[in-house]
Amino acid sequence: MVPGIKGGISSEAILLIIAIVGTTVAPWQLFFQQSNVIDKRITPRFMGYERADTFLGSVVVVVGAGAIMIIATYAVAGTPLVGHFTDALGVADALGRKDSVLGALFAIVLLDASIIGAAAVTLATSYAFGDMFGVKHSLHRSFRDAKAFYATYTALVVAAAAIVLIPHAPLGLITEAVQALAGLLLPSASVFLLLLCNDREVLGPWVNPGWLNALATVIIATLLMLSGTLMATTLFPHIDATQVAIWLSIAEAAGLAAAGLTLRLGRSRRGAQAAAPPVPRELRANWRMPPLALLKPVTWSPALKLGMLALRGYLVIAALLLLVKAIQLGTH
Repeated sequence: MVPGIKGGISSEAILLIIAIVGTTVAPWQLFFQQSNVIDKRITPRFMGYERADTFLGSVVVVVGAGAIMIIATYAVAGTPLVGHFTDALGVADALGRKDSVLGALFAIVLLDASIIGAAAVTLATSYAFGDMFGVKHSLHRSFRDAKAFYATYTALVVAAAAIVLIPHAPLGLITEAVQALAGLLLPSASVFLLLLCNDREVLGPWVNPGWLNALATVIIATLLMLSGTLMATTLFPHIDATQVAIWLSIAEAAGLAAAGLTLRLGRSRRGAQAAAPPVPRELRANWRMPPLALLKPVTWSPALKLGMLALRGYLVIAALLLLVKAIQLGTH
């Protein structure tokens, strides 16, 4: 069997793909990862263990997500519910009609995932809140020592619970729209992460190698292609989504080739630079980022400033069109 998309590549299919990407590699995870590493007092000496932990966690999540998709397909197979997803409760009910034990087990798994998700997302937001406003934010601190952090954490959990408890709220559509928004925000978050990961003053010997920069660029370009296709098909519903995706991919490939050529020409004009000497293992293990007050101000080139401005414009337009798409789906 050849994998494919039922019904072909359409605007709704692109929205679902972006939502799957957004729920798997969400922007909030970037903030959670770095804040949690600091909160757990992890130093570069234990970087290998942290990478192994991240890798194993990613495998478990992806396998679990795949299992849930298979179970959901099994639950609605042969029923009128095929192609009419409402929310996770609908999947549990459909599974319960086949076997009450399976329905109960799915509900328990869903409850467990909901608790973990609510705790992790709100914690990541509370970490970001603390970083932005310069307040104490750590689970190691007591409530008396970090009142703003714990108050924000509690308020976010209560707000999330209140939204879920709204009578007749289209939870399935809300969930898909939120995850799609996460997928649309991911390219911009990844760009800033990529810039940070290449700042030698901040990361020292831990800056990205060239191959990782190339891989990250391809991933960001793919996400931009998907979101661009969603934007085009939302504005022009009758346009061919496949053709849009192909032309956007060609345009991005040409743009990346031109950027690579420009960088190569710029380096050749500046002359060959000596290769960086190998960094001693002890230096990597004991590296610490200098205090923020001692870091030099970041200077962006005109091209980078233009790119950041275009990225901001993309975010605003993409978010507005996603809202339009969600309203269209909710009213049909």
